[in-house]
Amino acid sequence: MRDSEGSQPVLEQIGEIDPPQRLLMGPGPVNAHPRVLRAMSADLLGQFDPEMTAYMNEVMALYRPVFGTENRWTFLVDGTARAGIEAALVSLVAPGERVLVVNFGRFGLLLTEILERVGAVVETVDAPWGEVVPLEAIAAAVERFGPKVVATVHGDTSTTMAQPLDGLGDLCRRAGALSYVDATATIGGMEIAADRWGIDVVTGGLQKCLGGPSGSSPITVSPAAAERIFSRRHVEHGIRRDDIDDGLGVRIGSNYFDLAMIMDYWSEKRLNHHTEATTMLYGARECARVLLGEGLAACYRRHAAAGRAVAAGIRAMGLTVFGDDRYRMTNVTALYIPDGIDGEAVRRRMREDFEIEIGTAFGPLAGKVWRIGAMGYNARKHKVLITLGALEAVLRAEGFTVPPGAGVAAALAAWNESPAA
Repeated sequence: MRDSEGSQPVLEQIGEIDPPQRLLMGPGPVNAHPRVLRAMSADLLGQFDPEMTAYMNEVMALYRPVFGTENRWTFLVDGTARAGIEAALVSLVAPGERVLVVNFGRFGLLLTEILERVGAVVETVDAPWGEVVPLEAIAAAVERFGPKVVATVHGDTSTTMAQPLDGLGDLCRRAGALSYVDATATIGGMEIAADRWGIDVVTGGLQKCLGGPSGSSPITVSPAAAERIFSRRHVEHGIRRDDIDDGLGVRIGSNYFDLAMIMDYWSEKRLNHHTEATTMLYGARECARVLLGEGLAACYRRHAAAGRAVAAGIRAMGLTVFGDDRYRMTNVTALYIPDGIDGEAVRRRMREDFEIEIGTAFGPLAGKVWRIGAMGYNARKHKVLITLGALEAVLRAEGFTVPPGAGVAAALAAWNESPAA
């Protein structure tokens, strides 16, 4: 049967989803763990079914050790990792309030962008791409600027740098400021110690070290931050209840990202704020179960071994690793594109000949570096070795001289330096 214009019906033109079996070794997303995908195929439940609310409570319990916290308010924001970021910032910061952003890459710039849209007065304390911001510089900026909130990224995949966070929470508390950390790229792969660091709000994503798909953002909120957020609670008119009082502060500028109402939804009040993304909750729950089943310390060691192996392999091939080695993330490594080599041609051949994806770059690094990620389900010895072997073959085909087998041999040796390998 044809439509009125005689063309094939849409259903006949568009086939069943059948993506290639590609190894995603870029800065994210990565291939999801099969257990996570299986969990996501489970039947849906009503959002207030007792089984569903029990799963919600389990998710809260599972993510507390992942964040390194005892915070009651540890839950999920429906949406990609950026949903968690935006929910945190729009709920913590009212228009006109001062926020200091620690900026050392693309995602520090993203925090600035979101905060400017919120109406905050933003100042940044900056480091060149490939470096991090010293705590002393942050302290000086806090003293000079007097922010209500200090916001930073933990690991910025655009530069592959991980900002040290020890001492940041104490610094903020002494200044009367709350602290926010975007841990999208590091949660599950590098230690997150929200309580020990004294950080008030931390958000993450599933699609990197947690080995899940994008679409759910774990978050943890300290009691002090929760008090600030609930002071701005204004329950929407259609779901107002006598047992939930509005706060006296400025209403949070987003309904969907209103953490006060989302937290009431995740509490025993079960405020009917939205319909939970059930399938994503199943996936997030299984991400945490996989991680905790392996053990946090073991998982961090595995990511460290993978990052060490990638860097060793790159150097053995005569290539140069980007950034300050002291502060590189364990799960994403950037390397300079050799002179005379077409970076996109290499990425295309990696994809077409080997079904492997590696990353390009942004901003001042665009066209200058590739980024290789080894995280989550892909932070495995054989996947690192396969990727480096394919890169060697492609580089040789593109005319770059590479010592045969050197990258794989060096990576294998570096991986085996780890007692947990």
